[in-house]
Amino acid sequence: MIGIIVGSIVNMALISVSGSIIPPPEGADVKTMEGLKAVMHLFEPKHFIFPFLAHALGTFVGAFIAARIAANSKMNYAIGVGIFFLLGGIANVYLLPSPTWFAIVDLVVAYIPMAYLGGKLALRVK
Repeated sequence: MIGIIVGSIVNMALISVSGSIIPPPEGADVKTMEGLKAVMHLFEPKHFIFPFLAHALGTFVGAFIAARIAANSKMNYAIGVGIFFLLGGIANVYLLPSPTWFAIVDLVVAYIPMAYLGGKLALRVK
């Protein structure tokens, strides 16, 4: 649970700062799901950088934390965090229309591979 909580905090922190680093399209309301749905067609590839980073780094950090504090089966806990976030990513694809390329890259790269890498790093850190 701690890995999921910390990973979620990392995810939300990156999403929170994303608009100040890469501003949304002019006049876009990105604070609500309805606002996002209404302006998603205006998004350029650059607007998907931070959502991807948030998903990937949130999963990576959460998996790393889970594997570090687990007494045994460390990689199982890391992958469990990845599966948890993957389920959230799948739900997000259904709830929020995004370009197909982003949905594929996000679901294939940002969750299970990042959880695996976070778990592997946790196993190496003494």
